[in-house]
Amino acid sequence: MDKNKRPVEAWKQNTDQTIKRFPERKDTFTTLSDMEVDRLYYPDNDLLYEEKIGFPGEYPYTRGIQPTMYRGRFWTMRQYAGFGSATETNKRFRYLLNQGQTGLSVAFDLPTQIGYDSDDMMAEGEVGKVGVAIDTLEDMEKLLEEIPLDKVSTSMTINAPASVLLCMYLAVGEKQGVPLDKLTGTIQNDILKEYIARGTYIYPPKPSMRLITNIFEFCQQNVPKFNTISISGYHIREAGSNAVQEAAFTLANGIAYVDAAIASGLDIDSFAPRLAFFFNAHNNFFEEIAKFRAARRIWAKIMKEKYHAQNPKSWKMRFHTQTGGSTLTAHQPDNNIVRVTMQALAAVLGGTQSLHTNSRDEALSLPTEDSARIALRTQQIIAHESGVADTIDPLGGSYYVEELTDKMEEKIQEYLDQIDEIGGAVQAVEEGYMQREIQHNAYETQKKIERNEEIIVGLNKFTIEEEVNPDLLKVDEALEKGQIEALQSLRSKRNQQVIQNVLQKLRKAARNEHDNLIPYILEAVKAYATIGEICNVLRDEFGEYTGL
Repeated sequence: MDKNKRPVEAWKQNTDQTIKRFPERKDTFTTLSDMEVDRLYYPDNDLLYEEKIGFPGEYPYTRGIQPTMYRGRFWTMRQYAGFGSATETNKRFRYLLNQGQTGLSVAFDLPTQIGYDSDDMMAEGEVGKVGVAIDTLEDMEKLLEEIPLDKVSTSMTINAPASVLLCMYLAVGEKQGVPLDKLTGTIQNDILKEYIARGTYIYPPKPSMRLITNIFEFCQQNVPKFNTISISGYHIREAGSNAVQEAAFTLANGIAYVDAAIASGLDIDSFAPRLAFFFNAHNNFFEEIAKFRAARRIWAKIMKEKYHAQNPKSWKMRFHTQTGGSTLTAHQPDNNIVRVTMQALAAVLGGTQSLHTNSRDEALSLPTEDSARIALRTQQIIAHESGVADTIDPLGGSYYVEELTDKMEEKIQEYLDQIDEIGGAVQAVEEGYMQREIQHNAYETQKKIERNEEIIVGLNKFTIEEEVNPDLLKVDEALEKGQIEALQSLRSKRNQQVIQNVLQKLRKAARNEHDNLIPYILEAVKAYATIGEICNVLRDEFGEYTGL
């Protein structure tokens, strides 16, 4: 008991200071039977407690990055949304905000994700299908109409053209009168996982990494509250990895981004506090919780011991979670509500900072309003009715969870060591190492499903003869035509000489590797240059990546 008294008392004193600044949601937390729930549970005597588990808000953050976690405030509830036109998506955003969503999460259509305008021949048939079409600043203005950017944070799932979409967002904020240093949100901006798992890349790795570090530098100086990257394991998991691979490859990519930023001349503590992560919540409940805890602990050690970051904010892994899209089934889609609930609960018990819950019909189509509302209500019920947010890390100290966390950390580290031997994440991507590991695991998993060794309820067991055909959201084909007409109308009204001038400035800057490209892209965006025009300039100068 004596060994734990000092750290316990120190943690309590620090937490009291935090509560003075950020009061907890209630004075007293109780169960439904009126039993008081303590702020934190910890062992009476454990020599490894301080070193391996510690206290919330303190290194190595195994139990969470904030001293009071959800007793202070709940995680940000984001519902990923976007389809058709900016105007239609704006309606969905405002609907979700009215239903209690606390942050926006934007899905972009495929042409936008790979830097093509809606009237490009490469975009035909894909405009507005899997997300919203954004061609110019005019579209971004429509997307964010009547949404106060000084009060709502926005996450944008965009990678290769992340610099362009970020500049559009900043320009809208400026038009709303919101200073850049007041804007909050996240851009995914994680190109390495595109090469590994997703495929929506444009440029080769070296210039892509330049754009990313340019964003780090620009935002550190001008948009300090914006998360400059969301290093994503989600898509790695969706491509077929297991939990260990998801965490390991994500952390390896994070190391690569830190190395690139330092090589560009940035100080570790100038950009590391704004790094964020994005993980998948899959079906194995305790494994997922252990994955989150282990990843947080490893990242803290990497930042403190490998990079010698001095600011404790640089040590903290802040992460968003999305429930597992690849776990959803088109068969008996209502079963997906149960899956999503378990996955969301695992994310909360694992200490996520924000959360998206998938909708029951996403294996069939984009979610309907009803399905999106149920998905949001799932988070709200966990937050307000389950009681799991009333104490910090309620599974901490569980023999099973702590052992699983240790094992997860050990296996993740084995992968990190292997990637380090290869020469780092960029080299491992170029050699196809991570891609092969994911493909092998995906193949073995599929064989287990087909042999009924892994049960998917409603798919390979407990099936039914009659399937209900639910109402599905269908994107109106006329939206593509309307988007193209609006784009061409805008082009006809622009000052073409101004467009040529700003694009030429961008081209010249792209040729000088020491120039930060973000101010030039921002100037082009404000002149209403299109995403395709901007990306084509960079395609000309950087080339296009064609894969292995």
